[in-house]
Amino acid sequence: MSSVTKEQARFDARLPKEQKQFFEKAAHLGGFRNLTDFIILTVEEKAKEIIKEKEQVIASERDSKVFFDAITKSKSPNKALSDALNDYNAFISKSND
Repeated sequence: MSSVTKEQARFDARLPKEQKQFFEKAAHLGGFRNLTDFIILTVEEKAKEIIKEKEQVIASERDSKVFFDAITKSKSPNKALSDALNDYNAFISKSND
């Protein structure tokens, strides 16, 4: 029988007693098994939110640059695009006849 083990790391933090009691109360009221579960799950949710937000900003900035470059540094259309335009124009002229 094989068992999957996850590599573990320790995280310690010092905080004022009142703050710890506050967190313990929130953990208890939130239905968490213990303070550690509360902290890990809460911090993980916040970390995911921050990462998602920052990745969207980075993607948005990259998309803006690509779009801006495309409209300011336009090149001549390639053969496929020119052919497509010609086909469209031919179709439209036939439809109007």
